[in-house]
Amino acid sequence: MTTSYRGRVAPSPTGLLHLGHARTFFTAYQRSIAAAGTLVFRNEDLDPHRSRPSFEQAMFEDLRWLGIRWQEGPDIGGPFTPYAQSQRRDFYLAAWQQLVNSGAIYACKCSRKDLERSAQAPHEGQQQEDDEPLYPGICRPRPGALADAVSSPAGVNWRFRVPDGESIQFHDQHFGPQTFVAGRDFGDFLVWRRDDVPAYQLAVVVDDAAMQITEVVRGADLIKSTARQLLLYRALSLAAPAWYHCSLVTDAAGQRLAKRHDALSLQSLRQRGETPANILTASPDTLSRPSGIL
Repeated sequence: MTTSYRGRVAPSPTGLLHLGHARTFFTAYQRSIAAAGTLVFRNEDLDPHRSRPSFEQAMFEDLRWLGIRWQEGPDIGGPFTPYAQSQRRDFYLAAWQQLVNSGAIYACKCSRKDLERSAQAPHEGQQQEDDEPLYPGICRPRPGALADAVSSPAGVNWRFRVPDGESIQFHDQHFGPQTFVAGRDFGDFLVWRRDDVPAYQLAVVVDDAAMQITEVVRGADLIKSTARQLLLYRALSLAAPAWYHCSLVTDAAGQRLAKRHDALSLQSLRQRGETPANILTASPDTLSRPSGIL
């Protein structure tokens, strides 16, 4: 049987993978198998300050131990090499230049402190951990204004100007119909950071399009990012994939798992003698017990 389905697992080597990662990546693997498709491994090592070779090695080992197998990736190769984001800068620069030329993005000199001082900055606890605060528009140019001719994005932040009031709609394969309003649910978002690193939103759109990914499987904490990314797909004249957002795994206090949950890292659970079956089915509360006994 042949199919055009192409999925991906895309971990970041900025810490040890945890229980939540395991279940999301295993879902991506299962959906690829069900579609008789191709699964791509992409190393999202864009962050030069937090990415570590030891974390990179651990994520390969952890996912293989879970039984996840992929057909393309940095350890295998494939038609869309390279598969590590740190080696794909030219792709991101080309997209940045296209967005500059079209007037879709603008240079922003606001610092983090500037945004924290803004009266429109959300109060603590008002936003999700991975969400951007609603940008107050301090550096936003007038409609139709084009950025000055520049050859490099370094030195300032670059933001995508969202179409205020537009309803961004998509169907999630897990959660169903989704709607977010630009300018209300999210504001002008980063596509390039002042330290000359492409932002997540731009990098994943460029890579998923280049690698011909037909379905993105990831955690529900990124569901709002889908609306942002759909605007980038449109601005770059790229075809968007389908979406499947997985329910988040939470701890006993109801907080979603993060890489700081060392006790629920896959490496810790493996060393403690847990099996892949336990990791994929047991509750976080059960697995966090010192004994690990179900």
